Amino acid sequence: MGKLKVISGKRLVQIFEKFGWFEVRRKSSHIIMVKSGEIVTLSIPDHDEVAKGTLRSLIRSAGITTDEYNESL
Repeated sequence: MGKLKVISGKRLVQIFEKFGWFEVRRKSSHIIMVKSGEIVTLSIPDHDEVAKGTLRSLIRSAGITTDEYNESL
């Protein structure tokens, strides 16, 4: 498990799109993403920096590893 680089919510959306997630809608300050075949939805804060704990939780929920996340940066 590597270190996580803190990024913006918009950049995180771009990364998750590489793994098959797509944006459904914006709800106030969050971006909702879904993936075909998954029951989980991702609620990504549209902030300049996503907190490390939130980032780690979103990565886990998306079903990718921190190494895959870091490689996609």
